[in-house]
Amino acid sequence: MRKWLPIVIGVLLVLIGGVWTFQGLGYITGSFMTGQRLWTSIGLLCVVGGLALVVFGVRRPKAR
Repeated sequence: MRKWLPIVIGVLLVLIGGVWTFQGLGYITGSFMTGQRLWTSIGLLCVVGGLALVVFGVRRPKAR
């Protein structure tokens, strides 16, 4: 796997998870997710998973 792939996927997960978290908390309105505690939890899990992927991608040694 390329070194940049987990970083890109991780950044996307952090962004999507952030949107879902803010929708779940009610800061972003206009969706069925607004104010739902479930989407807050799912969003936070995505953010944590995305951060882990970014750290893994950055710390991974270069492929030969």
